[in-house]
Amino acid sequence: MFNIEEELKKLPQKPGVYIMKDKHDNIIYVGKAVILRNRVRQYFRKNHKTKRIENMVSLIDHFEYIVVDNEAEALILECNLIKENRPKFNVLLKDDKTYPYIKVDVKSDYPNVIITRTILNDGAKYFGPYANSGSAKEMVNFIKEKFKIRRCKNFKSNQRACLNYHIKKCSAPCMGYISKEDYRMQINQILMLLEGKIDPILKELEQQMKIASENQDYEEAAYLRDKKIAIEQINQKQKVSNITENDIDVIGLAKNEITACVEIFFVRKSKMIGREHYFFKESNDISNEEILSSFVKQYYMAKEEIPHKIMLKENLEDKQAIEEFLTNKAGRKVELKSPQKGEKLRFVEMAEKNARVTLENKEKDRYDVLMELKQVLNLDKMPRKIETYDISNISGTDMVAGMCVLQDGIVNHKLSRRFKIKTVLTQDDPKCMEEVITRRLKHSLENPKGGFGSLPDAIFVDGGITQERAAKNALAKYNLNIPIYGMVKNDKHRTRALINEDRQEIPLSEELMNVITNFQDEVHKTAIEYHRKVRAKRITKSSLDDVSGIGEKKKQLLLKKFGSVEKIKEASLDDLMRSTRNK
Repeated sequence: MFNIEEELKKLPQKPGVYIMKDKHDNIIYVGKAVILRNRVRQYFRKNHKTKRIENMVSLIDHFEYIVVDNEAEALILECNLIKENRPKFNVLLKDDKTYPYIKVDVKSDYPNVIITRTILNDGAKYFGPYANSGSAKEMVNFIKEKFKIRRCKNFKSNQRACLNYHIKKCSAPCMGYISKEDYRMQINQILMLLEGKIDPILKELEQQMKIASENQDYEEAAYLRDKKIAIEQINQKQKVSNITENDIDVIGLAKNEITACVEIFFVRKSKMIGREHYFFKESNDISNEEILSSFVKQYYMAKEEIPHKIMLKENLEDKQAIEEFLTNKAGRKVELKSPQKGEKLRFVEMAEKNARVTLENKEKDRYDVLMELKQVLNLDKMPRKIETYDISNISGTDMVAGMCVLQDGIVNHKLSRRFKIKTVLTQDDPKCMEEVITRRLKHSLENPKGGFGSLPDAIFVDGGITQERAAKNALAKYNLNIPIYGMVKNDKHRTRALINEDRQEIPLSEELMNVITNFQDEVHKTAIEYHRKVRAKRITKSSLDDVSGIGEKKKQLLLKKFGSVEKIKEASLDDLMRSTRNK
């Protein structure tokens, strides 16, 4: 039996990482400490704690800790454990999209330049991320046109040059019309351009123009002139006004009642080469410092390229440990700066402003989804909470159901629920649907402040009119009038439409259809994963489960040794003892 008060007394006065666990042995929080005894004891003392920390502490059944040599080691271990276990009470980094990068496969004889959203450890050079695919595509098209590098996906020698060569958009390396050395020279210029080092390129182009003019090759001179002008123009488009720092990331934070957004600008050689934004859910009672500290640790833990400086408004408590970790990772000095005045502060404020705009746009998108739903479904009020249900079974066995919740326009995974069917003994999906929704409604009516919370503003069911009628029967038992709609799929098992009780399909915009499709996919996933778990548990159950003193570990050892329950029954007591001794 774990006695928290007794275990608190045993905590060492050393740096380390502590791991909070619930009664099911699930990790619910991971933290680091300069002095473990002081930090962990704070959670269990009567002091002013946020609602989030109070909720976490109420669930702690036991804790573990790992002692390390210093705070920097604790930080690395903390990040690794958070990434591996994703505890529910830690601030978790979530990117809402994958940003494009420009990839140059420098290892090949005739490298190509492409757009990718996946970074691999393949020796290629990656540049970005770019704010959107449009800006990345514009840059790649510019490079291919001005430097005449190959456009084919797979390079191979050909019998004749393709059309791109004849319209002067490719130098035809496949035909040997350009040497590897000259092609590599082009690639080197491209790399410098992507790194923002344009001065050497422009100088080289001027020299080439001069040589071409002296040789009276005016067509080549004109081509080089146009290339030089184009590079200067595209370089100007990437400039960031009034910023003199080189090789920095600038981080801004914005929050509202339910979400925080972190915006990060990438500045290299006084040019902004891209940006990203990330969201943190349920961050209303988490300090700005904690959000930013969690972001910096999780974000740069996974990054290969780290800037010389990271600028942000907050002074982080564990700044020194983070700097030490990043310095060791980068192999050179890395600093966290919190500017107080001047151009650097203005640039941080610009990142914060963009974070607010991103957050407002995201909230507007959610509001637009809710407003459209209200209008197309002809509802009396905004559908802030919509629940959907799906039944899963195989020929009437291991019957279960899943429930998902669309809250304020997005799926709230914390409100998902799973049900085992209790009253339906044969395969009858509508009856199962009626049972599940009846049980769910009863929860809220008997305990409005319980785990299911308030009643939904609308109910979506996975299926057609029979499932809708089953849900209607459940509502009738409590004289409730909640709108019900069916989510129907086409022959390819993809969401086709919402239908009402009159079997009429409701027209939806493409954006709203995407939301509904994601919603239906989530509830289907919840139901089918639970069904697989229940089925797997039934299949692996044996008569050994009913024997006192045999747990799951010992059962597996016996089955592995003897092969079956029948052979275990035939084994002697000595054989049984030997099979489990010292394991």
